[in-house]
Amino acid sequence: MEKVSVIIPCYNDGRYIEETIQSVLNQTYSRIEIIVIDDGSDNLEMMKTLERLKARGIIVLHTEHLGPSHARNYGIYQSTGEYILPLDSDDKINETYIEKAVRVLNTNEKIGAVYCRAELFGEKTGPWNLPDYELKKMFFDNIVFVTAMFRKEDWKVVGGFCSDFKHGMEDYDFWLSILDLGKEIYQIPEILFYYRIKKESRTSAFWSSTKNVLGTYQLIYKRHKVLFEKNCTRLELLFREIIVAARVIKVLMKYKLQK
Repeated sequence: MEKVSVIIPCYNDGRYIEETIQSVLNQTYSRIEIIVIDDGSDNLEMMKTLERLKARGIIVLHTEHLGPSHARNYGIYQSTGEYILPLDSDDKINETYIEKAVRVLNTNEKIGAVYCRAELFGEKTGPWNLPDYELKKMFFDNIVFVTAMFRKEDWKVVGGFCSDFKHGMEDYDFWLSILDLGKEIYQIPEILFYYRIKKESRTSAFWSSTKNVLGTYQLIYKRHKVLFEKNCTRLELLFREIIVAARVIKVLMKYKLQK
């Protein structure tokens, strides 16, 4: 039975992490290690929470405040599992998610990442209406959230999560790197992941900045140009640029309306 390492980065926000960890402890799959990476927190309540986690036998590592990519990479580097599942410190997983994801990886070596359908909770509830997975859709936007399972060996080959993505989308870049290996991505057709919506988050900050949005999508294309050009026509690549430009305009209009 393969060991699964669940990697949970956190920074100064421990309100939900114990709930997140409990969703992992409730799994029907038994061979799991949980690794929490404190990315330079300086909040007293966060420190107390981390001490409680240590008392429960949870592995807690510490890094300087270098961002989620670095924290995830450090946790994965220290992990002992063959399979890796990143999980943000405010989200949750269904009790059968790990068991079902492991089964998929075990039965098909061509699959490089497994994820599922998802549901929103918190400030907004209901299904997360991401498109069903298709390879072609990955070249227009990220449709795979970070809480997907992959092999540690593949993480090593692609060089981990790229730390150049300071504002977000490092998971999008990572999935494209998995595709670069010639691997496939599989979506379990069940809701097994729960994504918390908050008033303010790293994601909302990303989409509020035209510089972040434009720069990130340009970096994505630059790092995976061969993959894009191999799988997309010139017209499709042009359409992608139009979509990115439309997102930037949307950010600008939202900012203008708020002034």
